[in-house]
Amino acid sequence: MINIPRGTQDILPETSSQWRYIESRLHELMAQYNYQEIRTPIFESTELFARGVGDSTDVVQKEMYTFKDKGDRSITLRPEGTAAVVRSYIENKMQGLANQPVKLYYNGPMFRYERKQKGRYRQFNQFGVEAIGAENPSIDAEVLAMVMHIYQSFGLKNLKLVINSIGDAASRIEYQEALKAHFKPVIHNYCSDCQKRIDTNPMRILDCKVDRDKPEMKTAPAITEYLNETSKAYFEAVKAHLDRLNIPYVVDPNLVRGLDYYTHTAFEVMMDSSDYDGAITTLCGGGRYNGLLELLDGPQQTGIGFALSIERLLLALEAEGIELPMHNHIDLFIATMGQSADNYAVVLLNELRHAGIKADKDYLGRKLKGQMKQADRLAARYTIVIGDQELEQQQVAIKNMTTGESETIKFDDITKYINGGL
Repeated sequence: MINIPRGTQDILPETSSQWRYIESRLHELMAQYNYQEIRTPIFESTELFARGVGDSTDVVQKEMYTFKDKGDRSITLRPEGTAAVVRSYIENKMQGLANQPVKLYYNGPMFRYERKQKGRYRQFNQFGVEAIGAENPSIDAEVLAMVMHIYQSFGLKNLKLVINSIGDAASRIEYQEALKAHFKPVIHNYCSDCQKRIDTNPMRILDCKVDRDKPEMKTAPAITEYLNETSKAYFEAVKAHLDRLNIPYVVDPNLVRGLDYYTHTAFEVMMDSSDYDGAITTLCGGGRYNGLLELLDGPQQTGIGFALSIERLLLALEAEGIELPMHNHIDLFIATMGQSADNYAVVLLNELRHAGIKADKDYLGRKLKGQMKQADRLAARYTIVIGDQELEQQQVAIKNMTTGESETIKFDDITKYINGGL
């Protein structure tokens, strides 16, 4: 037997209806915020992620699915969405669009070779937002408000917004030197990745999952102590907007995020509940990227965005005992007695479906009792039973499965009856 690849999942019908509901709700929310959908390829040039995500990141070093195509080009299945969206923005010259900033969102599969654990897969589904073309604290606040609105719209309450400022390029240079001075005397006690990061990207040491409990982690200098006046003013303006919006937040000076392109505002949304699995408390992350477009040979434009995992959203809903308002029922089930009735049911079903009615029938030759059990399993709102007498009279008793009441109507009136027109 051929099994599913490790780190992937089959999303079966009983679960896919939840996915459809979530995705539909996300599309509605994006319309309210005036964000437009963008769809980029599932694979891109490897160079895009090496340059855009960063050579020193775990994503590029360890987690990407990379291969050579038949033209001997290095291709990578996308591990995240921002770099691809920015590539498309640059390639399609979106900076020339009349409406600025360009507000985009995406939804689709991403791929990372990670150790499988609860809420983490090697193929996972990511919904993300990018607002490109404005460096303004109010757009940062809009994105932060949006991400909280998304989770709250599904009924989640135990949420914590954690924010930080990584500062501008000048602030980061000074801060990285301070981190090098702090960690170098003890770096031999740290993992091999951190030993490499001390020279390439010392901020990533703070994001290490292996050495996060080392004492030097707790005493490391905070980036907020190295922000220049411009960075401080920007961060204060973002916080002031959040205060006006009555959005609670926690400032965490050690929040640096895992990708190289972040500047200024960085944030995560976390589950703030002891009942939630500690390994997956982070639901969503994002931040501002003010140098990414230039890094990818684009114009001097800035952006901010976030990405959330649909899988983790579902786990959070499960943890809080929230059931989505699903309507997994059909409008009408047609039970038949005899071949002539079954032949007619095929035609009737086709007509009903073209009229927008969700309907079904038996296909296994079940007896009437078995057909009615099938109607119950499908949560049919109405049922009808067609036999020789109903065919002769061209009318049928339609039963309301909620009230148990029946009413005799003509075949031609079934659509109107179900739609409330009779």
